[in-house]
Amino acid sequence: MPTDFLGRVMAVFERYGMSMLQGAGVSLQIALVGTLIGCIIGFAVGIVQTIPTQQKDNPVKKGGLWLVKMVLNAYVEFFRGTPMMAQAMFIYYGLFPLMGFNPSMRQSAYFILSINTGAYMAETVRGGILSIDSGQTEGAKAIGMTHVQLMLYVILPQALRNIMPQIGNNLIINIKDSCVLSVIGVAELLYKTKAAAGALYMNFETYTITMIVYFIMTFTCSRILRWMENRMDGSDNYDLATTDTLAHTSGMYKYPNEKKKEAE
Repeated sequence: MPTDFLGRVMAVFERYGMSMLQGAGVSLQIALVGTLIGCIIGFAVGIVQTIPTQQKDNPVKKGGLWLVKMVLNAYVEFFRGTPMMAQAMFIYYGLFPLMGFNPSMRQSAYFILSINTGAYMAETVRGGILSIDSGQTEGAKAIGMTHVQLMLYVILPQALRNIMPQIGNNLIINIKDSCVLSVIGVAELLYKTKAAAGALYMNFETYTITMIVYFIMTFTCSRILRWMENRMDGSDNYDLATTDTLAHTSGMYKYPNEKKKEAE
């Protein structure tokens, strides 16, 4: 075994590097699936939570909506207010056997991470919807849009752009927090790291490799998401879309800000 630190790190990687990279792949897969399904759950819950009611509405409809919102609020508060490690053990070792389910550890990991992410995303989506100017809602209703049309064509496209940074943040958090799923036996990166460190009695060198792998995964994902945000912003210059051939369609120019001018 080499005596210098870098040599010992390389020796650990040569012996257990492939196993740790396989664990990193599991962590990334669980985080991607959990974030995707969690976003779907969060959008569904956030949209329901922002459905407005009016006094002229049917009392049965108002009562049913109030009950649904209460259940969804309880779900959000419970999963935001308890640690995911405790949720994983409660669901995998208690709730699933009690209900007669026998999913695999990987399926359980997807489920646990998804519902946990969904609770956080629900509040993010709710805030994103409420952040849209109320004048757009009034304008859409004035031209006869239903609530579904309003959400699909006016509110959600803008809310999605506003909450994109938080979606990326949840993905980064899930990549790191997937390590807590090792308590139910999921062979992700930290699980593999513990096995390697225990076999070689070289904790410092082994966890150095793990931190580098985690950083590579999170940094790469954050750069990709930043690129997606920039793509969603569109170009600074654009033309107005119109069917009137007599209308002025030379477009509108967005002048660069002063910071860009100074940088040039």
